[in-house]
Amino acid sequence: MTDELASDSIVRLVGVYDADGSVVGELSYFVRARFGRAHCALCDITHGRVRERADWRTARSALPVPLLTFHRDDQPDDVRAAGGSDPPVVIAETSRGDHVVLLDRDRLERCAGSPARLVDALDAAARARDLVWSARTADGAQRFG
Repeated sequence: MTDELASDSIVRLVGVYDADGSVVGELSYFVRARFGRAHCALCDITHGRVRERADWRTARSALPVPLLTFHRDDQPDDVRAAGGSDPPVVIAETSRGDHVVLLDRDRLERCAGSPARLVDALDAAARARDLVWSARTADGAQRFG
């Protein structure tokens, strides 16, 4: 077994928005955001005024593992326990069953609404935590990074 395969690998990413997922919650966030009373750095990266951004869909499809998103009120309990109680956040689920915070509120803010910066930040955070991406191409190379 190579060192890379012995490393803990990321099998899935989970993003948690700093907004509630109900219709009332979505509407409330939309209105408050327009008046400067609500802000979610992850929302800024993934969504435009109303719908998901095309550049986000492109960036997400290039990730080597799936990235699922939840709202603060509908996230899984294990994600909440790992850091989802302070959204926005992006958490890595690993091959060993761990949940590791990769990007917190401050790091998401530094992405300045850019899906490309988010991808770069995810890769840098994974490397800093000695995590590898589980998805590989047919020749065994990692698709990302």
